[in-house]
Amino acid sequence: MGGGNAIRGTRVGAGPIRWTERSEQVPRRTIRYFCANGHSTDPSFAADIEPPLNWDCPHCGWPAGQDEENPPTPRRAEPYKSHLAYVKERRSEADGQAILDEALAALRQRRR
Repeated sequence: MGGGNAIRGTRVGAGPIRWTERSEQVPRRTIRYFCANGHSTDPSFAADIEPPLNWDCPHCGWPAGQDEENPPTPRRAEPYKSHLAYVKERRSEADGQAILDEALAALRQRRR
């Protein structure tokens, strides 16, 4: 049942299959990160860069740090705020009343 197709399973223009045939890899180092849920992950980084202090845990999504004894605390989820809540943060009650009065005056002026 040999079909004689030597390039079966590859596409035209595909590069070499093995890493050693592709090119020389950049030197790497693996850093271990720990999250507050007890998970650990080991991402690889180029040897000549400074790795980040925190990394997102792929298991639970919490932040993970390099210190196993003191992992970073999870970020606090901000509650949903409506548009009105954001407006109330920026404007006082008096400002809101002034804007409302101005808009009502303009509306009444158009109706005359």
